[in-house]
Amino acid sequence: MNKISTYFRDSYKELMEKVTWPSWTQLQQSTVIVLVATLVITAVVYVMDILSSSILKFIYSLFG
Repeated sequence: MNKISTYFRDSYKELMEKVTWPSWTQLQQSTVIVLVATLVITAVVYVMDILSSSILKFIYSLFG
């Protein structure tokens, strides 16, 4: 039981004294970067899906 209480005490101490939290501006910038990256990746996957679908339809029409 002593090890568990020591673990929680040390975890709390590390959280309060050693962790550096981002500022509000840094948090907003990081959020915008993540959102933009998500939108770009989504657009790329969408375009790849449309292209592969078109290519497969063309190939199927040749042999169908």
